[in-house]
Amino acid sequence: MTDQAVLQSVLDRAAAGGRITKEEALDLYRHAPLHALGQAADAVRRRRYAGTEHIATYIIERNINYTNVCVTACKFCAFYAAPKDAKKGWSRDLDDILRRCAETVELGGTQIMFQGGHHPDYGVEYYEHHFSAIKKDFPQLVIHSLGASEVEHMARISGVSAEEAIQRIHAAGLDSFAGAGAELLPERPRTAIAPLKESGERWLEIMEIAHKLGVESTSTMLMGTGETNAERIEHIAMIRDTQDRTGGFRAFIPYTYQPENNRLKGRTQATIFEYLRMIAIARLFLDNIAHIQGSWLTVGKEAGQLSLHYGADDLGSIMLEENVVSSAGAKHRSNRQEIIDLIRKAGRTPAQRATTYEHLLVHDDPANDPVDERVVSHISSTAIEGGTAHPELKLISTN
Repeated sequence: MTDQAVLQSVLDRAAAGGRITKEEALDLYRHAPLHALGQAADAVRRRRYAGTEHIATYIIERNINYTNVCVTACKFCAFYAAPKDAKKGWSRDLDDILRRCAETVELGGTQIMFQGGHHPDYGVEYYEHHFSAIKKDFPQLVIHSLGASEVEHMARISGVSAEEAIQRIHAAGLDSFAGAGAELLPERPRTAIAPLKESGERWLEIMEIAHKLGVESTSTMLMGTGETNAERIEHIAMIRDTQDRTGGFRAFIPYTYQPENNRLKGRTQATIFEYLRMIAIARLFLDNIAHIQGSWLTVGKEAGQLSLHYGADDLGSIMLEENVVSSAGAKHRSNRQEIIDLIRKAGRTPAQRATTYEHLLVHDDPANDPVDERVVSHISSTAIEGGTAHPELKLISTN
């Protein structure tokens, strides 16, 4: 058993701003007392945000899933349809996408995440056309979308380099990349759950190209598909190494695998305690990444709230629409007032943020909290055919 005095010494060093090694991070993740981890991670957060450490943020966005047709067939995914599955597969037309953008603006959203399957016909030209149309009609919306996997796919379809693909979609309107497709970066767990995707090293290489071209991104990790603790730490070590070179990752967002309706039989999602330990370790280990985001969508509102005491400074999004994670069983729902209340009851001051984490609206006074119940979260339209269904954005979904 690891000596607790040694563990505390490492925690103290990390809390004071010292860098810890991959081996030390794994030792802490496995053996450090949970509350001690949380205290050290919260100390790091408070020091990093001295002066605004009382604030925790959220964002209002919409995840527009443009198609579910996908060639990668990831085993954990319950959203995709094979290209030849005409009954299940669908794609939204541009008018439908623009209507959803208009609703997002009407409801106070500032960001869209344009994400979907790796459609065999959608190359760089498809994304150029759609991003330019969105920016033409809605220049106020930030397009924080796609990820390295989509870049790899579209570049292959169009016969261009990843660098050219990034330059072209950025010029068309893409503002920043999401951490989509990271899943697990180490080879063994990645091959086990997403054998047709690019390697973890290639995912990072494409992100590094994007960062050097001035396109920043977030980074993510999917927990609970059968990876080991050592592989979880290896994942964040690979991200930290890339960040040392580029500085382009704005945030790290771990989330838990949802076990329904997919081909990963016998797997269970990571426990709440494993998730909270990862939030804390991420804050201690990722000394070169500014923001750690809690994921209430997959772990629930209570665990999301607890993450604010384990190093997280952001509680993610009031999501006006989301289909991918909900297809695999995520059932958590919330609205804007609930998220504000969660943050406030965690002892923090809520603030709506921009994609780049600037505070747009700080909710200092509960008497002035917004009361627009149209700003709901996690409206799912997974039962659509052809992408033509129109989910109403006025009631909280509780199914």
